[in-house]
Amino acid sequence: MSEFMIEGNQFYYNGEPARILSGAMHYFRIVPEYWEDRLLKMKACGFNTVETYIAWNMHEPKEGQFCFEGIADIVRFISIAAKLDLFVIVRPSPYICAEWEFGGLPAWLLASPDMRLRCMDKHYLEKVDRYYDTLMPMLKPMLCTNGGPIIAMQIENEYGSYGNDHAYLEYLRQGMRDRGMDVLLFTSDGPEDHMLQGGSIPGVLSTVNFGSRPEEAFEKLQQYQPEQPLVCMEYWNGWFDHWGEEHHVRGFDDVADVLDRILKSGASVNFYMFHGGTNFGFYNGANDFGSYEPTVTSYDYNALLNESGDITDKYLAIRDVIARYVEIPKVELPELQPKRNYGRVQLTEHVPLFASLQQLSSPVQRTCPETMEKLGQNYGYILYTTRVTGPRAASKLALQNVRDRALVYLDGRYQGVIDRNTHDITLAIKENDILLEIPSEGATLSILVENMGRTNYGWMMKDSKGITEGVRLERQFQYDWTIHTLPLDQLTGLEFSSKQQISTTSTPTFYKGKFYVEEAGDTFLKLAGWTKGVAYLNGFNLGRYWNKGPQQTLYVPAPLLCKGENELIIFELHGTEEAVVTLQDYEELG
Repeated sequence: MSEFMIEGNQFYYNGEPARILSGAMHYFRIVPEYWEDRLLKMKACGFNTVETYIAWNMHEPKEGQFCFEGIADIVRFISIAAKLDLFVIVRPSPYICAEWEFGGLPAWLLASPDMRLRCMDKHYLEKVDRYYDTLMPMLKPMLCTNGGPIIAMQIENEYGSYGNDHAYLEYLRQGMRDRGMDVLLFTSDGPEDHMLQGGSIPGVLSTVNFGSRPEEAFEKLQQYQPEQPLVCMEYWNGWFDHWGEEHHVRGFDDVADVLDRILKSGASVNFYMFHGGTNFGFYNGANDFGSYEPTVTSYDYNALLNESGDITDKYLAIRDVIARYVEIPKVELPELQPKRNYGRVQLTEHVPLFASLQQLSSPVQRTCPETMEKLGQNYGYILYTTRVTGPRAASKLALQNVRDRALVYLDGRYQGVIDRNTHDITLAIKENDILLEIPSEGATLSILVENMGRTNYGWMMKDSKGITEGVRLERQFQYDWTIHTLPLDQLTGLEFSSKQQISTTSTPTFYKGKFYVEEAGDTFLKLAGWTKGVAYLNGFNLGRYWNKGPQQTLYVPAPLLCKGENELIIFELHGTEEAVVTLQDYEELG
């Protein structure tokens, strides 16, 4: 049993002065086989603490059904940190931001249109309480007060950037205390007046998040919280990427200089991120401040360890700074995971999406298009189909409203893309509009919508996916829809064929190929000539790819490979120049 506490402006651990030197690392972005490798490298850099969010949507993927296994095994992750004599800071949701899908909130919350998020809404808090009733008893034995490594826990996350419902923050604080969380509790916010006013509550340590100008940030914090320890809970030493942007890089000299100034002030610090990892599957988040911007699959973050866990120049520079203030422990690091070039993989089998609907989904009939959430779907794609009467002259197709990107087909023929950022639902004809001419016998209209990631930060978080209201031709709404939910979480029922020549047209298609591995190593999937879609290795969703970049490769950790035969499936939306991919031994992030 240990005690981590505050006396004056100083932390103490079992009566001895202590400073937190922490790095952020998210267990849900790293395959479990690599957790110890990454934590060892953290300790070898001079850090004494690991910080992690807990992603609610990973642990309660369907309402009332909980998962704490595999990549979601938070107890195992914390246990490894304890074995390595690292302290642990836990930030246990309900909201985490983290550029993670819906900020860690489960998508099924949006099935109720009246649900109010992140406030004293009775229905929302009932869901939080049920989750906490499951989560907190798992964490309780791991608190330092019970002999474990957890020294501190966060209440909510950057709440002052979102709201000012202090009763809500107090409710969460009391709920954690009532469930036995008797360690240090804290909040974290940007160093601005309205953020600290909205996100802080009496009796709970306030911390600040920033990437530069530490003196100004700490001065602002002390205006609201004098005579307390100074903590930067998120030192942004890199940044994340959106599709279509340049890859973010921040020089190590600048990062090291800011750290030195933080430590000179006597403050504690948590690097966001020490190791970023990967947004596997459909778990990337998005931003929307007037324009919707989804985050890429890689969460490399230009951090101290790169996406595949390798030590960088930034790591070495930061270790040198830390060594000026504390003694760096001597840690025997594991052998470097080799990077493998497995070469070209021919995808020799295929099956079109529209020929596979029966294997993937049971259709439902609705008068109007329904959102994914109302149909019990969290992620992936959704297909809306209806019959349009004719004849009709060329008429503007309006999706009211599309979330996020739709491919349109008339009698199976591709008509174009409708994107939420550029789609205009007025009657005026704009450059990107799709006009449909319907013959006298009528036509079948199909609309395939991709959920590209729910907003994870800001005031646009109620980001339901699919078509939220209706579909119009000119002024007229179209009714009577057949809907296929396509989460694409199970592809085992697909019936591939190698008999017909592979089509590389714009029809959404699954492509399958096999390759053989004698020795497993990390590798990187290069999809040159492909347009947009998702890649699966041995049934594991590696994440999204998109030729608009900046990311050009998908990270493939060695533990996902099998010795011998491996199966690769690519779901491509628009077609490919050639049904071939490459597994190379280096990353390309832009």
